Amino acid sequence: MLKKIAIVTGANSGMGLATTIALAKQNIHVIMVCRNPEKGEKALHEAQEASDSGDIELMLCDLSSLSHIRQFCDEFKSKYPKLDILINNAGVVSLKRQETEDGFEAMLGVNHLGHFLLTNLLLDHLKAAPQGRIVVVSSGAHKWGKMDFENPYFKNGYNVVKGYGRSKLANVLFSRGLSQRLEGTNVTVNSLHPGAVATNLGVDRTTGFGKNFIKMLVPFFRTAEEGAKTAIFLATSPTVEKTTGHYFYNEKEAPIAKTAKDDELVERFWKWSESEVGLNSTNR
Repeated sequence: MLKKIAIVTGANSGMGLATTIALAKQNIHVIMVCRNPEKGEKALHEAQEASDSGDIELMLCDLSSLSHIRQFCDEFKSKYPKLDILINNAGVVSLKRQETEDGFEAMLGVNHLGHFLLTNLLLDHLKAAPQGRIVVVSSGAHKWGKMDFENPYFKNGYNVVKGYGRSKLANVLFSRGLSQRLEGTNVTVNSLHPGAVATNLGVDRTTGFGKNFIKMLVPFFRTAEEGAKTAIFLATSPTVEKTTGHYFYNEKEAPIAKTAKDDELVERFWKWSESEVGLNSTNR
C-alpha cells in the first residue's frame, strides 16, 4: 500500500514547518512547498532532523504566480498517482498595497486565489486517494472581512486590516463552496483559525509597524506548534474523517461570521474566483 502523501504550502517556517514535522512523524510522505530555494533547503534539513524522517521533499512554487502554480501541479502529477492531504497554509500580510504578477492584490492573490487554483488542479489526485483531505488555514480575522466585487483588489482605500480580513473571509467562502462541490466524493475540506501565532507571515518585523506591533502582541501569541495542532488534527484524525465544510478552532467546530454563511455569496465568490484564475471545466 502506498504511503500517504501530503502537500504543505508555506512550509519553510512557522506553522507550515511545524505541520510538516508532525506529519512526517506520522510516517506520511510530506512535500514542502516553498517559494524561496535557500529558505526551503534550510527548512527541509530542519524538518528531516526534527522528525527523524528521510521521507520529506522540497518542491518550489510561487503562489503569487498562476503560471508557477500550473507548472508545480504538472510536476507533482507526473511524479505521484494520488494526494491524501493538502494543507493550504501559506499566507502573506502586506502593510502597503502590492500586486502579484497577475495583477491581484497580494493578500487576496496569495492567501486565496493562488490556493484556489492549486486546489482545483489537484482535485483529481485527491479523489484518487482512499480519503482525500483539504485543510485551509483561515483566521478569526475573517469575521471583519467584507467582499466588494466592484473593488476586490483595493485599487483605492487600501488598508492592511481590511485586506487581510477579506483574504481570510475568502478562505472560509472557498472551503464552503468546495465542500458543496465535493458532496458524494471521498474528499473533505475544512477551514480553521490557528489562534494568534508568531509566525513569518511576511510582515517586516524589524522596522516600524512590524516591530512595535509584534512586541505588543507577544504575550498573546501561541507557538507555531500550538497553532499547527488544529491543521494536523483535521489532516489526520479519524474523528473528522467524514466532516466537511466546517470551521475549527482548538480542534473543535467553531462558529463563522454571518457573511461567511451567505450561500449566495459563496456561489458568487466561487464563480468570480474561477474567472480570475482562468479556470473552467475545459482547462483544468
